[in-house]
Amino acid sequence: MSLLVLKFGGTSVADIPAIENVADKVAAEVKGGHKVSVVVSAMAGVTDQLVAYCSEISQIYDAREYDTVVAIGEQATSGLLALALQKRGIPARSWMGWQMNIITDEAHGKARIQSIELNALRESLMKGDVAVIAGFQGVTSEGRISTLGRGGSDTSAVAVAAALRADRCDIYTDVQGVYTADPRIVKLARRIDKISYEEMLEMASVGAKVLQTRSVELAIKEKVPVQVLSSFEGDLGSDLNGTLVVDEEVILEQEMVSSITHSRDEAKVTLRNLSDMPGVAAKVFGSLADASINVDMIVQNLSSDHKKTDITFTVLRSDMLKALDVLKTKFPGTMIESSEDVAKISVVGIGMRSYAGVAQKMFMTLAENGINIQVITTSEIKVSVLILDEYTELAVRSLHTAYGLDREG
Repeated sequence: MSLLVLKFGGTSVADIPAIENVADKVAAEVKGGHKVSVVVSAMAGVTDQLVAYCSEISQIYDAREYDTVVAIGEQATSGLLALALQKRGIPARSWMGWQMNIITDEAHGKARIQSIELNALRESLMKGDVAVIAGFQGVTSEGRISTLGRGGSDTSAVAVAAALRADRCDIYTDVQGVYTADPRIVKLARRIDKISYEEMLEMASVGAKVLQTRSVELAIKEKVPVQVLSSFEGDLGSDLNGTLVVDEEVILEQEMVSSITHSRDEAKVTLRNLSDMPGVAAKVFGSLADASINVDMIVQNLSSDHKKTDITFTVLRSDMLKALDVLKTKFPGTMIESSEDVAKISVVGIGMRSYAGVAQKMFMTLAENGINIQVITTSEIKVSVLILDEYTELAVRSLHTAYGLDREG
């Protein structure tokens, strides 16, 4: 008998028939002798609608009240799935973040989990109940509802799996696993049987929508076995038909490049003619950090007389207006430019450590297709570039072919 945590995303619980399908999968795992906790997202489109309501009232809103609104979706799904399981004779009850004491920091909208108290949930599991947990949400030490950021139900699931010392955490999505590229863009993309935690972390951080970045960070830290599979296939997680996220040592032969990822959630911000002096970058990025705005790609250019500097960086599109508001306050009179018509394209592969010329091939392939590069960043197993959004699909397909990732046939 295994202890499993199953997570179902928005498309997996998009409507009542989909929730009934999920209930069948959960019931099958229970009948297979497993103890099961389930983490659910809001039904597809619900969170977007709730966010739109907040934005309709104000583009810059109180993040605490925003969390109160957007946490509603997961609450509804957890109750509906519990009802569907009860209809099948499976004892089940729903759990909200505050009921489980998922304590987070005060960074509303993108809170981080600080602790979890699962004693009551463990007692329920030992009695044979299925715990149906509202993902994406927690509670601050002051008792305010908090949310973990988009995709936060993944983090909820891994955190619960870690706290329960579960045997495995199965993440059910609308695809059959982790692919070499988005299969909606690249028809010849291949499913990856096994991928290292490190590669998955890089992929998540540069745009792959399969897992939230923080969920992978937590899985690495707590050594939680994670499997990604489709809700729409007949096989259960226990049949191991998805992608396993594992330690690097488990993968015998590392490919040079494992995936091409992209993100269209980027916005570019440039501050012009700042004084070139020690501390100016710290002031820029410190002010953004204080506002809980994450910065990704960064480029700094000096003038020929070394007296002025331009700083360009990227943030999430959803954070751009907030970032501009912060910068205009901190740097009054400074010329600030912004653009949302950009996309980030990344080449990821743990095998890059052993191969030279990966970046060169990327740059040459983009050049051959007439795609200009605006910003470049690298890590040990990743190269990312910023390009115009209109070239996203061409870039992904061209790179996927250039690195030999196309599925045969």
